[in-house]
Amino acid sequence: MALPFLPGNTFERKIGKDKFHLAHQFDKYNGVAMQTGTQLGVGGVPLPGEDLRPKNSVYPRGEGPDRPAWLAFDKQVLCFDAYFQESITERPQEQYRIRKCRVYFYPEDDTVQVVEQRQNNVGYPQGTILKRHRIPLAAPNDDRFYTYDQFNVGSEVSFYGRIYKLIDCDAFTRNFLTKLGVRVPPGFSAPEDPFLKHRQVAEGTQNPLRPYERIDTLKQFINHDTHVLRFWGVWDDSESLYGDVRNFCVHYFLSDDTMEIREILPPNSGRDAPPTFLARKKLPKHFEGLPLPGETAPRTVLNVFGQLNKQRYILDNLKTGALDQKYYTDQDLAIGQLINVFGRKVLLTDVDEFTKNYYRTKYGIQDFTPINYNKGNNYQQLKQTHPYTGFGSEEDSLNSTKKLLPDPVKKDFNKFMGFDRQALQSYVLRFMAKVMTKDPIQAQRRFIISYFLADDTISIHEPPKRNSGIDGGKFLERQRVKKPNQSPYPIEVSEYFGAKDFYVGARVLINSFDFNLYDADEYAFKTMETESYLFPVANQKLIVEKLRSILSNNPDAVAQFGQHDPQHKGYFGYETFYYLMKNLVGNQLVDHEIITLARYYSEKSSKDHDIFSIVSVAQEHLRKNNYEHFLPLKENFISRDRSGNGRLPAQEVRIAIRSVHVPIPDYLLNIIITRMTQNDGTIEYNDVLDAFNWRQMPVAKPAPSSELEPVESAPAHTDDPRMLDQTTHERKKFNVQYALMLNDLGLSNSYTSSTCGSCDNCDECKK
Repeated sequence: MALPFLPGNTFERKIGKDKFHLAHQFDKYNGVAMQTGTQLGVGGVPLPGEDLRPKNSVYPRGEGPDRPAWLAFDKQVLCFDAYFQESITERPQEQYRIRKCRVYFYPEDDTVQVVEQRQNNVGYPQGTILKRHRIPLAAPNDDRFYTYDQFNVGSEVSFYGRIYKLIDCDAFTRNFLTKLGVRVPPGFSAPEDPFLKHRQVAEGTQNPLRPYERIDTLKQFINHDTHVLRFWGVWDDSESLYGDVRNFCVHYFLSDDTMEIREILPPNSGRDAPPTFLARKKLPKHFEGLPLPGETAPRTVLNVFGQLNKQRYILDNLKTGALDQKYYTDQDLAIGQLINVFGRKVLLTDVDEFTKNYYRTKYGIQDFTPINYNKGNNYQQLKQTHPYTGFGSEEDSLNSTKKLLPDPVKKDFNKFMGFDRQALQSYVLRFMAKVMTKDPIQAQRRFIISYFLADDTISIHEPPKRNSGIDGGKFLERQRVKKPNQSPYPIEVSEYFGAKDFYVGARVLINSFDFNLYDADEYAFKTMETESYLFPVANQKLIVEKLRSILSNNPDAVAQFGQHDPQHKGYFGYETFYYLMKNLVGNQLVDHEIITLARYYSEKSSKDHDIFSIVSVAQEHLRKNNYEHFLPLKENFISRDRSGNGRLPAQEVRIAIRSVHVPIPDYLLNIIITRMTQNDGTIEYNDVLDAFNWRQMPVAKPAPSSELEPVESAPAHTDDPRMLDQTTHERKKFNVQYALMLNDLGLSNSYTSSTCGSCDNCDECKK
């Protein structure tokens, strides 16, 4: 059973006998009978007193459609701007109101809909005034309905006793009526509402309480919450009595521009370990002694004589007694910078990786060379006195040398919570790899290396290959892997492979196997581009800056792009882009950086699914879960519809569906709500019920080519070794817009600019 739909991505109402009546509008009869589909009298002769006026819209001969109106005018709407005057009898401030609205006329079935434009703080409900239906004319012609010839700019229409003045229409409506021979006068504006004018004057005279103060830190807090810059610093206090060199860890909180300093105490230093050296606060640049209480307050208070509003203190608008104190910001912090911590000069010597990426992205700083500060008193960190025994982990062995009762190893809880599996987000990067060896049999083996961001573990799987003599399956159990050339029984904790070691084009040596990562799946590319602060090879801004410095020294590089594009389209295929970049930059850019540029400047294409495919996939999910509880869902909709117009906001529909636990995935529910949302942001919930009711209104299952439901590949393709030899980008064959990339690099493409603009053959000149 097919499921018809209305314009605007909503389900079409069943017309029933009226649709059959409209389907015979333009039949074999002439005159009024041909237009209306009704036969005159007996044998075509009208009877005495018979009403010959048409009951539906009648279009002139030659101008009207040859097909039925419900098919010819499908998804066509005439839109008029209108207003009506509402009398007010209980308010002395206003005698009437001017309420603006829009009148929609649907030529397919002569239905009318009236929607009022929303205004803020008007005190009465707005939105849909009249739902879509056929509206009868005013008495004594109430046996007929409104047709298109009753609507025109400047005319008045009466809907159930309320008179609407049509003041303007859109371009489509004007062209539609003009083609039918109707003269459409120019539009005009609605009269001014006296009460709204009074409100505007009143609101214009209201000034903010303190316009001279603007303290808005909410945006900064939302954008940079939990973002902390970490510096390492040194305070040389050796010149004072019993002074020495003290090491600090300086934290700068981007959410509120505050700073915190913690001291790093070496073992056996003889000092107590306080929680903080400087509590979290804003650090002033200039320190001239402790201020008096109230001098650094954000507001200045005046003590006045007399009683004003039953208090003696008022705020000073001019802030005559306030101190203009300047505090440290992220612009003032850098390696080698001396900061004044209330009279103590602290030298910043190093930063962490997050801080480096922050300054690279925001300020373009590339030099982060640490400072090795050595002066007299340098304490050596306590090392493990006994080598690793091979039992347990190396961290456990190190902790056993520090205390008699060792503490358990503390894991990075923040990293685990940020990159643990969440719904469809697995945070597992999968790379395709091959062994670099001279043995031809080993060189043909293909592996899938999975890197888990939550705990930096690695697992390797070898897909089975037929007639190879090698059993596929698990090649390496999930575990942390040491980097090569390290002692198996070290004294210190070994260095393990991290997230930065895995990218397309990398060489990793795992258990004496030299793996070359030649490709990755689509999820790995998207995750690395999203978390680009952890992966510099997937950071598009850093790659562009790096490429700009490379191509700026090569004047012939830009011309080579145009030589590979003889038709001057501004783009070419991925393979051409890859080999051209390899010839230009050589080994200065790894394969993953080239792929990131290609993905960023690729031609974006989106596929819009029809409503039949969306509803059929939703019903398939409900059918598999045997969901038939449509009555509680309908009751939930009705209880939320306080106005009783059959519509709810999109967010209310989403909450109602989730409250009764309808088994539909989030991505599919988002598509359905988006497609069914009308221009006013509401949804007719009866349409949602019809779409979900797979029992009474089933929709045929879409073709397997639909992207809403992934098609499971045949088992033969999984074992085919040739599928692993083809990279993801070779299978996609997408185009790269090199002209847009050169524009972002600030390099002029002289080869293409010499031809475009002076010819009439290319697309740019035709535009």
